[in-house]
Amino acid sequence: MEGLALPVAQSQSQQLPFPRPKLSAIPAGTAYGFVSLKRHRGSGFRFRTCLCSQAQAQAQAQAQGVPLPEQVTVTDPDNSVSGDSIRQRFLNFYASRGHKVLPSASLVPDDPTVLLTIAGMLQFKPIFLGKIPRQVPCAATAQRCIRTNDIHNVGLTARHQTFFEMLGNFSFGHYFKKQAILWAWELSTAEFGLPPDRLWISVYEDDDEAFQLWSHEVGVPVERIKRLGEEDNFWTSGVTGPCGPCSEIYYDFYPERGYVDADLNDDTRFIEFYNLVFMQYNKKDDGSLEPLKQKNIDTGLGLERMARILQKVPNNYETDLIFPIIEKASKLANVSYGIADDQTKRNLKIIGDHMRAIVFLISDGVVPSNVGRGYVVRRLIRRVVRTGRLLGINGDGRGDLEGAFLPMIAEKVVELSTHIDADVKNKAPRIFEELKREELRFVQTLERGEKLLEEKLSDALSSAERNGTVPCLAGEDVFLLYDTYGYPMEITKEVAEERGVSIDMDGFDIEMEKQRRQSQAAHNTVKLAIENGENIAENVPDTEFIGYDRLHCKAMIESLTVNGNPVPQVSEGSNVEVLLNKTPFYAESGGQIGDHGFLYISEGENQLKAVVEILDVQKSFGNIFVHKGTVQKGVVEVGKEVKAAVDVKLRQRAKVHHTATHLLQAALKKVIGQETSQAGSLVAFDRLRFDFNFHRPLRDSELAEIEKLINGWIEDATLLQTKVMPLVDAKSAGAIAMFGEKYGEEVRVVEVPGVSMELCGGTHVRNTSEIRGFKIISEQGIASGIRRIEAVAGEAFIEYINARDFYLKQLCSTLKVKPEEVTTRIENLLEELRVVRNENSAVRAKAAIYKASVIASKALLVGNSKQYRVLVECFDDVDAESLKSAAEYLLETLTDPAAVILGSCPGEGKVSLVAAFTPGVVDQGIQAGKFIGQIAKLCGGGGGGRPNFAQAGGRKPENLASALDKARSELIATLCEKGN
Repeated sequence: MEGLALPVAQSQSQQLPFPRPKLSAIPAGTAYGFVSLKRHRGSGFRFRTCLCSQAQAQAQAQAQGVPLPEQVTVTDPDNSVSGDSIRQRFLNFYASRGHKVLPSASLVPDDPTVLLTIAGMLQFKPIFLGKIPRQVPCAATAQRCIRTNDIHNVGLTARHQTFFEMLGNFSFGHYFKKQAILWAWELSTAEFGLPPDRLWISVYEDDDEAFQLWSHEVGVPVERIKRLGEEDNFWTSGVTGPCGPCSEIYYDFYPERGYVDADLNDDTRFIEFYNLVFMQYNKKDDGSLEPLKQKNIDTGLGLERMARILQKVPNNYETDLIFPIIEKASKLANVSYGIADDQTKRNLKIIGDHMRAIVFLISDGVVPSNVGRGYVVRRLIRRVVRTGRLLGINGDGRGDLEGAFLPMIAEKVVELSTHIDADVKNKAPRIFEELKREELRFVQTLERGEKLLEEKLSDALSSAERNGTVPCLAGEDVFLLYDTYGYPMEITKEVAEERGVSIDMDGFDIEMEKQRRQSQAAHNTVKLAIENGENIAENVPDTEFIGYDRLHCKAMIESLTVNGNPVPQVSEGSNVEVLLNKTPFYAESGGQIGDHGFLYISEGENQLKAVVEILDVQKSFGNIFVHKGTVQKGVVEVGKEVKAAVDVKLRQRAKVHHTATHLLQAALKKVIGQETSQAGSLVAFDRLRFDFNFHRPLRDSELAEIEKLINGWIEDATLLQTKVMPLVDAKSAGAIAMFGEKYGEEVRVVEVPGVSMELCGGTHVRNTSEIRGFKIISEQGIASGIRRIEAVAGEAFIEYINARDFYLKQLCSTLKVKPEEVTTRIENLLEELRVVRNENSAVRAKAAIYKASVIASKALLVGNSKQYRVLVECFDDVDAESLKSAAEYLLETLTDPAAVILGSCPGEGKVSLVAAFTPGVVDQGIQAGKFIGQIAKLCGGGGGGRPNFAQAGGRKPENLASALDKARSELIATLCEKGN
């Protein structure tokens, strides 16, 4: 651990302006010491030392007017309060009490109701809902979480963050309120050593049981137990569903203030660090509460908050979990955090917090984009880039003005990630590359955007001063900054507020309603609801899947549902969902679609009584297979025996495409780099689709190399190997996990020896030769940093080749050329077409110019001296290019000063407009671009250009006549005013 010795004056005792922290409270990795001299009667001077944080050391150094000296090395006798240690101590505490320690889930949840993982309980939602059975009676986790609803408070308060770790212990019907409370107290006081007299408790106002447990069982004085209302201490998952009272533990930083008028919401005195949710009721449609059959415990302890308490630092940012990142940013900005002003400190805290969120989001597969969770990470990145520039970080902060600084700071985040998510280090090259690309892309437009924003803000302030109104930035300007310059609306709002300017959110919403909805789609509550399927799940056992080895079997009908409701029988022509005790049908998962086939019910040996055609199979309520289909014949009844038969040909197509997908991923890693990773997939009967992280389109040569590799592996006729092994062993062996999939302790590994090894529950060929052939159909970008390949293999490959051959033969017949001559013939035809089009355009332009020469004499003379010529005319269906030629002709023909506005309707639902002003008009402060842009809005469009010449368009031809009248009247009025 590093230390600092500060020289101090010898004339008097140097008293520190902050509490003297214990050594164990110093953030792991860094400690600083003050050395002072104090005169003692009869014994001269004595040395006096005190350890403190770096921020405190810098502040004291500034106060004393002394420089920070060189660092010296000291020994670290106690690292038990480091963030990593707190996390491990929490998990060990509950592991020793029978809890299964489970890994953190991804920040990208397998839940459509939330955009990102916002709570530790999210991965257990299906268990709380009763949709899947519990695998363990109780568990403990350290869950990575993201919340951006309080982003504006990051750096302002001591506790708000976008990325945080939630330590949690969970009980699934095992223990309940009493045990949860006793363990929470033991953890806080015995394990972490928090003084009991500094701990306050909140309980729900009607939860007498919890109050009694805290006061009588634990012994907390009733003066330190607060009853709070439903808003604070009653947890609900939604309008209906599981809910219950909660109880929270608070740490008191200033116990000397006493009990009178103590407010637990006072952030300057208290911090809530542990929340216990007692999930004991089900909220019904009418709002009434009924006891749950299985009472659960859901808790959350904020790691950063506990670290702040134990490390005795003034806020979460100065803990060892975040402060090293702040130090890295401080170094790049050439500022000292300890002696910085409040705004500089806030900016450094924003970078420290946001960079953690960014790195872990990208590591979990989120790529910057303008939609959904991609917009969340892009917004955070751009906020950090702008904040870094405000701090004075130029380029990479190391002298390269063309470089990027985010990867430099991300290095520190990756370094600190070892005990949070070990996979981050493996993904570091891709993370750094993505950050560099995104930062440089933003910087390219940032300066222009900043200049435009400054102009718009100045205009808004000037306008407000002239009119005596409140300054407001137009919604359309906010949208322009977002759409053209990549400025997130939130950043524009921040900058505007710094200047005292509000923004027109209604106008912005009109311009970009869809994107705005997506940007705010990150729900910050986890919704649970008891569905009709709960009763089914209780009565139907998991489905036994035998489809890896057999494609038909006899089974029993356990349940039938129609529109989600259980029924005893279903007749011919009805859609039905069938639940069997066992099945050969593969249920959709891992990107592979469900099998098709039939269920046969026989009467006697050979007489069919009923037939159900199965067109989809899904997993529900855990591991129950739901066979979706239509009754083609007879009546289907619960309890009957059926023969379940998978469509063999379609299953083979799925197997071929699934194995080909594995080969494709292996080929991509060989050709474009090991850092590329899967971002989604589809394994269908007619094709495969594979999404992957990459920053540019693949070259034709790269696609050809990928096809060559895969077809070579097919030709090698390699036998696949399938094994079931512990997840830890599979990862150690190098097996690749499928995107978005969750795994148990035992996993299935599919290996093409020497080529590919993946964790996969899908169906595969036995030998690569069964694939027969592989062909890439398309490669395209689907989002920023995400590429998609579609391909065919096996029977679909043969069909694709035959179809292409058929189309080529038809083309050769039509063009009357050989296959090898098709390209040349088409190029010649395109050139002939281009020449004809140019000739046609020239004729249209000449016609427009001729019409312009005819109407030139119609120009109106306006102004007091009749010195201005104004010509506003409609040119019917003239195209935009010809309209431009006509305006240019008139601009040269009419004597300066002159103003020309022309409009036309070149096609259905289209409007073209052009404005041409001579220098004499422009000198009066009338600009063609701004003028025609306003007129175009009347036609449902927009546009702009230079001060002397501009074009615009619209979508409402029916408004053209009135728009031109408006243009004429405004021009005349303005020129008459200017001419006075």
